[in-house]
Amino acid sequence: MKRFFGIVATLAVAALAATAAPADAPVEPITGPAPVDPAIPVALLVDLSTGQTLFSREPDRRFMPASVTKVMTLYTAFDLIQRGKLSLDKEATFDKELADQWQDVGSSLLLKEGDRVTVGELLMGVATVSANDGAVTLAKAGAGSVENWVALMNDNAARLGMHDSHFGRPNGYMDEGRTYTTAHDLVLLADALTRRFPDLYQRFIGHHGMTYNGITQNNHDPDIGVVPGADGIKTGFTEQAGYTYLGSAVRDGRRLAMVIAGSPSWQIRNHTARELIEWGFDNFSTRELLPAGSPVGTAAVQGGAATSVPLRTETNVFANLANAGAGKAQLSLRYRGPLKAPIAEGEEVATLRVAVPGQQPHDVALVAASAVAKAKAWQRLRNGLEGLF
Repeated sequence: MKRFFGIVATLAVAALAATAAPADAPVEPITGPAPVDPAIPVALLVDLSTGQTLFSREPDRRFMPASVTKVMTLYTAFDLIQRGKLSLDKEATFDKELADQWQDVGSSLLLKEGDRVTVGELLMGVATVSANDGAVTLAKAGAGSVENWVALMNDNAARLGMHDSHFGRPNGYMDEGRTYTTAHDLVLLADALTRRFPDLYQRFIGHHGMTYNGITQNNHDPDIGVVPGADGIKTGFTEQAGYTYLGSAVRDGRRLAMVIAGSPSWQIRNHTARELIEWGFDNFSTRELLPAGSPVGTAAVQGGAATSVPLRTETNVFANLANAGAGKAQLSLRYRGPLKAPIAEGEEVATLRVAVPGQQPHDVALVAASAVAKAKAWQRLRNGLEGLF
């Protein structure tokens, strides 16, 4: 089908103008380069509140995430809990099969064969001290086997649109490269995790440390307790993957998510993580461009009682603008059309692309402001005649 593009509006949201960067170019905002060490091959900073990319370096490059894999294990567990298929009070056993492979391997809860532990304790161990033994015990308890759990992880990745990701283990331990992801995909995961499960996220993620079986261990997250508003999410390291990080912080309603991958040292990763997220908060301000319910034009309709449908924003439309030297935000209407009737009121049928100078554009959903029924015979005749003239 043909794709139609219509410019809806150009909003002057700052005094100065600038030239927008190409959509596939690294983001270099006019406030100056982001403080990302050149030794880091992959980095991404996104404002989840707007969907806007503030900095990008190789966001679609595949890499091994190491223990950041456990974020998908947490997401999978939270999903099962929310759907009533897994209970926080359920007890799991670190049985002989798991102990033979995972006892005292890497970061762990120091489980011993035969130990019984609740799902809630396992989640805390996975999120806080990156417990490899906890992740596989959780997997077996939640899905009957580690293999079944991994299948759930990959199903969830597909549903979230993580098209460049695959998981081979629940804990991210080295598996000959079967587990891989991208910065872009991890941001999708972080967005879904924080939006879908805010209570579980707050309960299990972002703790400084934990005590289990009388043993206290600390969280190695570089931002928690250092960067105001930081609440996780997960670090990772293997010799193959290098030092990785999926981080997040919230200030004044803005949630930024950050990915760092392949850092050659934890010092470089940690320093960059702190500097980059502070840079994102300090150099950009969120502005409301359109309130929820704003009309933004019409879309052509084929085979309907009407030949077009009015469009509106479903939520408020925001954009991050550089505090120094920002230009205009350009809004363009995009949809694949003509749309086919019937169309329900409130159905998502188009997108509004927000382009800010010096940044990658981002899209916001638009919905039908009214319903369009299928055309009756006389309406099809009328539409055909109108098309001729």
